[in-house]
Amino acid sequence: MSAPLLDVSGLAAGYGDLTVLAEVDLQVRAGEIVALIGSNGAGKSTLLRALSGLVSPTAGGIRLDGADVRAAASRDLVGLGLVHVPEGRRLFASLSIADNLRLGAYARRDGRAAIARDVARMYELFPRLAERRRQDASTLSGGEQQMCAIARGLMARPRLLMIDELSLGLAPNVVEDLVETLRRVNGEGLSLLLVEQDVVTALELSSRAYVLDQGRIVLHGASVDLARDPSVRKAYLGDLTGAAA
Repeated sequence: MSAPLLDVSGLAAGYGDLTVLAEVDLQVRAGEIVALIGSNGAGKSTLLRALSGLVSPTAGGIRLDGADVRAAASRDLVGLGLVHVPEGRRLFASLSIADNLRLGAYARRDGRAAIARDVARMYELFPRLAERRRQDASTLSGGEQQMCAIARGLMARPRLLMIDELSLGLAPNVVEDLVETLRRVNGEGLSLLLVEQDVVTALELSSRAYVLDQGRIVLHGASVDLARDPSVRKAYLGDLTGAAA
């Protein structure tokens, strides 16, 4: 079996004197979709921030394609192919969709023509963005903002795209569209690490998943197996009766 694209070992991180993560081990292999699930306050967003250089780990290791990137700056990580779509989308509200997409390519050095082709590709993946390309991001619906945030992340040409709260506050039909688009780009070779409150969506979309509880990984395995695990069903699905379904 090939070495993982992302290999996290014994990771600890927090804010000042507050330790949020402890001894976290996690792997994402090339071409995988991996989900990270857990209750509010479990440390999921902190883990993504630590992986993307926004929070400095206090212990442990982070390796990307075999290279030690624990101390790498966020900008350098983007250049290496690790891209983070944060919770809340964090778009440039006063800029148009088109400008937000172009800013997603800020670290690229492959020229305007290649960037323009990728902008066109984003409009093909997300037709609603094409229709609204000149609108300020602040005027978009929640679903359109999430499309723009994901498209902006894709503009960096990531090898691993990390998405924090894919479906939060979105209508079910919008979530279905986003899931299909992510399946499409994953089928083209992109690896994904998803933090997702909707555990059903997370486990249906991913091939493997990790359960984070109070800053520690307490379960991991194939998503189909975790979906049938009684402890997962009780804690996150509110259902024990369908464990064998």
